[in-house]
Amino acid sequence: MANPLLSDRNIEFMLREVLDTKALFALPAFADHTMETCEMYVQSARKLAREVLYPAYKPMDEAPPRLEGGQLRVHPAMRSIYPRLVELGTITATRPASVGGASLPVCVATLANVYLMAANLSAYGYAGLTTGAARLLESFGSEALRERFMSRMYSGEWTGTMALTEPQAGSSLSDVKTTATPVSGADHHLVRGSKIFISAGDHDLTENIVHLTLARIDGAPAGIKGVSLFAIPKRREGEGSTALVPNDVQVAGVIHKIGWRGIASLAINFGEQDDCRGWLVGEPHRGISYMFQMMNEARIMVGLNGVATAAVAYQESLEYAKTRPQGRPIGVKNPEAPQVPIIEHADVRRMLLRQKAIVEGGLALVVEAARLQDLSEHATELATRDRARLLLDLLTPIAKTFPAEKGFESNALALQIHGGYGYTSEYMPESWLRDQKLNTLHEGTSGIQSLDLLGRKVVAGGGAALRALVDAIEIAVGRAKRAGVPDAWLTRLQGSVTAVGEVTMQLGELGLKGDAEAMLRHSFDYMEMLSIVVIAWQWLVQATVAKEGLAREPSAADRDFYEGKLAAAQYWMFTELPRVGTLGALCRGNEDSYARAQPSWF
Repeated sequence: MANPLLSDRNIEFMLREVLDTKALFALPAFADHTMETCEMYVQSARKLAREVLYPAYKPMDEAPPRLEGGQLRVHPAMRSIYPRLVELGTITATRPASVGGASLPVCVATLANVYLMAANLSAYGYAGLTTGAARLLESFGSEALRERFMSRMYSGEWTGTMALTEPQAGSSLSDVKTTATPVSGADHHLVRGSKIFISAGDHDLTENIVHLTLARIDGAPAGIKGVSLFAIPKRREGEGSTALVPNDVQVAGVIHKIGWRGIASLAINFGEQDDCRGWLVGEPHRGISYMFQMMNEARIMVGLNGVATAAVAYQESLEYAKTRPQGRPIGVKNPEAPQVPIIEHADVRRMLLRQKAIVEGGLALVVEAARLQDLSEHATELATRDRARLLLDLLTPIAKTFPAEKGFESNALALQIHGGYGYTSEYMPESWLRDQKLNTLHEGTSGIQSLDLLGRKVVAGGGAALRALVDAIEIAVGRAKRAGVPDAWLTRLQGSVTAVGEVTMQLGELGLKGDAEAMLRHSFDYMEMLSIVVIAWQWLVQATVAKEGLAREPSAADRDFYEGKLAAAQYWMFTELPRVGTLGALCRGNEDSYARAQPSWF
């Protein structure tokens, strides 16, 4: 196989050796599952990804959906791919049996979905967006709305989107202007407004699309407290009939993207003819709080997109490095000596090891976030649920941002390893580089995630979440000591944790004094600093399991696998952790060059 998308051995490592799956199966929510049922699902996703989704990736990238007579036409390959995703159970894998789901742990579904995303993230997007939209109806919709919309979305008969962004209101959701007017004696509102950057907002895969949309009911207060959530179908049932008729939802334009080209991003108008009906989800004026459920889960999904896009490029560059002959080893003077594969050159191995450290460290973080989501929802003890929720809230902006930002760097290294060939469209790395960039932008830019992390998550509850993270790291350190992980690694990590704590206290004091600008001035640097420590924690966990595996006298293949884990962990401890000091100094010193720079100076 030219590109396996991901290392199957690493997925097995996460599922069987890193995750405490026995503890999950002991929970009532997952009692029907075993390691065998989980592995079967992962294997099915892997097969579909490799045999169906991946071969369609390049054709879909080269021929994006097109608008014809107001109707968006997808690439023909999607018409066979989408039913296969539905058949696999992608949309409802983690949902309870009561709504037609398989009740899989989210962390297990994550290890399956990463194959689908690595193969063709645009194709997966149609299913992933539908899950998120239907989940809002499951959580907050009335029984009537769940029957009308959710059941058809979970079955795959209809798809779903989230329609938040407006031309004048990107991430500033308090500035939403779409309106919803109550209709006397009716169960719906009339919606008017425009949305932009709506992924999968139109297509010809299913007969209907349900937009979970933010809008203001007439007379609602200004700001976030006046925003409500509505379900707006592209087509609605006709008067006295179950036949679907247009619901005054129009495609206003197609956004021409540099990546993710297999799934369209659209501008959509509601109510051009004053006949767009929307159904209120939950209570009025609580739309933002409802939408944040979907947004937080979507942020982790974007993090997994970042991992997947970096992973497939890493596998491509690894194979290229093994098979591309170029040059001779240092010290060989004979020009007639045979050339060696470029993986024999130390600088190429440097780039490959950095890719490996980013990809496998990022995957471990996203899987840990998924495990915490499982525990926060399904643990039998309240204290366990609360602790998991604390850590999940803290890790969510990191799980979204690190795989996107460092994943882009990893993708650039994959292109670099290909040399001049990487800078051509005949080779794949350039397309994944284009795809990856979007992950730093959608579901909240990296800057917004940084403000959320420092301005809310680490200081909430007097720093309770950060203390929970420190406790988790100390538990990992204790196990690592017993496994024989070098003391120098542990000392470096513990020193970095202490440094983060000191910086956080200093910045928190600025906030308590009312100087929010100074507190948040270096929020991006703070995000990077804490991300480095969090990934070091995940690499310590993996190094510990690798040490334990080596102690069992494994096969030669497993020994190589474990040694590779230890090399990547060492790389992170000695090349990345030292940067914590520099980043911490920036935060503590409050260097103000860009803060005080006036617009006219640029």
